[in-house]
Amino acid sequence: MSTKTHTHSLAAPHRGDIQRWTRTFIPTSKEPPADAEAISHKLLVRAGYIRRVGAGIYDYLPLAWRTLQKICAIVREEMNDAGGSEMLMPAMEPIELFAETKRDVDYGDNLFKLTDRHGRITALAPTHEEIITELMKSGVSSYRQLPITLYQIQTKFRDEFRPRSGLLRGREFIMKDAYSFHLTLDGEGGLGETYDAMDRAYSNIFKRCGLDFSRVEAEAGPIGGSASHEFMVNCDAGEDIILRCPETGYAANVEKCETGERAWSFDGEPTGDLEKVHTPNLPGIEEVGKFLKVKPPNMLKTVVFKRHDSGGAGVSPVWILAVVRGDHDVNEGKVKAAAGGPVALADEAEAKAAGFSIGYVSPRVIVGRTDCLLIVDPDAAQGMDAAKGKPMFWATGADEKDYHVKRFNWRREMGDVLNNQSYVKVADVRNAMAGDPSPRAKGATLEEGRGIEVGHIFKLGTKYSEAMGLNVLDPNQDRVPVIMGCYGIGVSRTLQACVEMSHDDDGIIWPGAIAPFHVLITPMKIEPGSELMTAAEQLATDLSHAGIDVLVDDRDERPGVKFKDADLIGIPIRLTVGDKALAEGCVEYKHRGDAGKGEFVKMHDVIDTCVRALTEA
Repeated sequence: MSTKTHTHSLAAPHRGDIQRWTRTFIPTSKEPPADAEAISHKLLVRAGYIRRVGAGIYDYLPLAWRTLQKICAIVREEMNDAGGSEMLMPAMEPIELFAETKRDVDYGDNLFKLTDRHGRITALAPTHEEIITELMKSGVSSYRQLPITLYQIQTKFRDEFRPRSGLLRGREFIMKDAYSFHLTLDGEGGLGETYDAMDRAYSNIFKRCGLDFSRVEAEAGPIGGSASHEFMVNCDAGEDIILRCPETGYAANVEKCETGERAWSFDGEPTGDLEKVHTPNLPGIEEVGKFLKVKPPNMLKTVVFKRHDSGGAGVSPVWILAVVRGDHDVNEGKVKAAAGGPVALADEAEAKAAGFSIGYVSPRVIVGRTDCLLIVDPDAAQGMDAAKGKPMFWATGADEKDYHVKRFNWRREMGDVLNNQSYVKVADVRNAMAGDPSPRAKGATLEEGRGIEVGHIFKLGTKYSEAMGLNVLDPNQDRVPVIMGCYGIGVSRTLQACVEMSHDDDGIIWPGAIAPFHVLITPMKIEPGSELMTAAEQLATDLSHAGIDVLVDDRDERPGVKFKDADLIGIPIRLTVGDKALAEGCVEYKHRGDAGKGEFVKMHDVIDTCVRALTEA
């Protein structure tokens, strides 16, 4: 694979575009839309980049489309360098393909469906695993044809119940999705090799887009291990939580993040007799705690899971019970790892039929049963309150509808079962949070940040190939399922995430690489043939020859209006052509985001100044 790196070159032979404001469509406005919450959504609408057509559906106006095309160009260069080949798949997918992988059920109401005149059901694809797998099934039969990596940039669809935040959570969005196919996990041509190449390509893409991003560990794929990474644009308004170790650089999303070792012990005297309390019509931990006058950190929450492979011969235990403190959240991925097998949240009706009083389950429910494994998070596995130096006060469910108990004691209530590792184990099964011990550096604690996910790479393994029968002959002439990887970038989401990351009170601040134009020329007077317009047009031509994209604001508007719009749309450099500057053989140069007025730059230095600023950005 190529190891070429791209630099942001603005020199010929590429010739920059020149456009006039009056010849394009930039409908700026002073007021944000009433439905906008995120600042990036407000700015993109106000600056004339996007327009709402319907819930979660947007027009990409000329400025937005230019930025999207620049992002796509960077994506294509890096994907091609990483060994990918571009293609295009249909947006419509026969529902039968989704049925083969059960995603018609898994996606539920998020899957758009339509019925044609012949009664055939078609889905609008949210991603294209089924179509690409079907394609490979028809054209690949031998390991000698592998590895292969194919990608596309295309519109995708997801029927979000509450689309919001503009392009960040829409029902129609532009995405780059890539799929790789392999005989082996490791070694030359294996999934690991392509995964690493995609990892590098993604870092290159987001660096070249000028984004401040983090690469974080994400929930592992079906083949286990560190098989999934997300790329997050760092911004305080991001909807995803990122946890970092300040000493080692380890970063992970909240679903994946590990915690360092936490001390635990079930030993500790009871705080008093077990008291059963009637707690009717109290739907959550907070409400129960208030009624019992017990704070959530002193409550035990028990969540019931069931093994996916339960029902098979010799499979035990069937039920997995995860116990965390009342102020913590159970992490399903960690429960799966601790249980050593596939698990899913138990169906409420089925769990109740098996003897679990959902909403009122206590750890004690496993006593006398042989079909349960109780996994207790270390923070819940406490017999002593270390901070107060006295026995731990716990409240929990009473294993009976509408009842809880106070003064639960691990040793008294659980007895000898606590010593049987076949039925009880202590393991990290909750979401990590800021202040937890770092899993990578002893003595360090995790710190929290926020981000917007713009890319995700993960190892699919054989999930789709086995479901759809994609097999090849290996060197021993045995038929084996193909191993797959999947790699996505939200292209339209990247556009808005950049705005969320980089703006001020006046508007957008674009990185030069993906700005719709590099330079905005603002002549103070626009009379055709005037000295100012002649100078502005010549300057635009010279900048274009240097590979710089130029927008000329030729509107008959007051300077104040033009300057406000310039800041709003966020073009990196504004060159103002006025009488005073021109009399000195200069233009006024101002970089977007710099405070105060611009500086005079000699005409013969303008191109070098702009190229240098854009290249170094």
